[in-house]
Amino acid sequence: MVSAVFHSPREALDAATEAAATITAKVPAPRASAPAVSRIDWRAVWMRVLPPVLGLALLVAVWAVLTQKGGSFPTPSATFDAAVKLFSDPFYSKGPNDQGIGWNILFSLQRVALGFGLAAAVGIPLGFIIGRFEFANRMVSPLISLLKPVSPLAWLPIGLLVFKSANPAAIWTIFICSIWPMVVNTAVGVQRVPQDYLNVARVLKLSEWKVITKILFPAVLPYMLTGVRLSVGTAWLVIVAAEMLTGGVGIGFWVWDEWNNLNVAHIIIAIFVIGIVGLLLEWLLISIAKRFSFED
Repeated sequence: MVSAVFHSPREALDAATEAAATITAKVPAPRASAPAVSRIDWRAVWMRVLPPVLGLALLVAVWAVLTQKGGSFPTPSATFDAAVKLFSDPFYSKGPNDQGIGWNILFSLQRVALGFGLAAAVGIPLGFIIGRFEFANRMVSPLISLLKPVSPLAWLPIGLLVFKSANPAAIWTIFICSIWPMVVNTAVGVQRVPQDYLNVARVLKLSEWKVITKILFPAVLPYMLTGVRLSVGTAWLVIVAAEMLTGGVGIGFWVWDEWNNLNVAHIIIAIFVIGIVGLLLEWLLISIAKRFSFED
């Protein structure tokens, strides 16, 4: 130990300050903590991916076992080869009745968009009116109960009689069959809005437009989107059947044309395509529903 003699308090203060600075310089600065690395939950990923893959593999395996002895039904490998050849040029056009599968899908989606859009433009406001006003509910509900169970194809001859053309008749069939889920679900959503909300609106003397936009619409939106999802599934289901009967260009007509040509592999491919397009439409509507959700 080294002792030092200071002749004045000033010298002692300077020495203490210098010693403190020396000690501080020798102490290493604390290191910045590394950012936390988010870990991937592999179990959740496997539970999300593995079951669908196994289900699809099981379907293909059963299909392969049932067709291994040959016959008119194609094997999975033959169907896959036909799909590769088919999708190598999906947008060819060799006349109005000989076009690629891509054009047929697009024409069907166009008809679905027109019929479904018209149904939404009519069905959603009608559902609000039915759910909001008891008189309208009592007047329209019997008609809905009467017309909703009618088979989609029963409406097609009415469309052909009125419009004298296959394309508007198919759009009419989509419209009349996809309107009911939107009407019913929207009306049920309006009727389930708590009466306290409407009482507060009555006390505040809100206009009917304010009641609809500020109170009813946020509360009814989940019901309305459920109706929209059911309607678009119905529309995509109906268009395939309608196009089989009306002809022209479309995925339904393409399936029927391949049956006339006894091309079973193309029919199986069309079944998978119809299912995939239906799933994509539902996924799109689910994404829109989450984007415009008022739950948060």
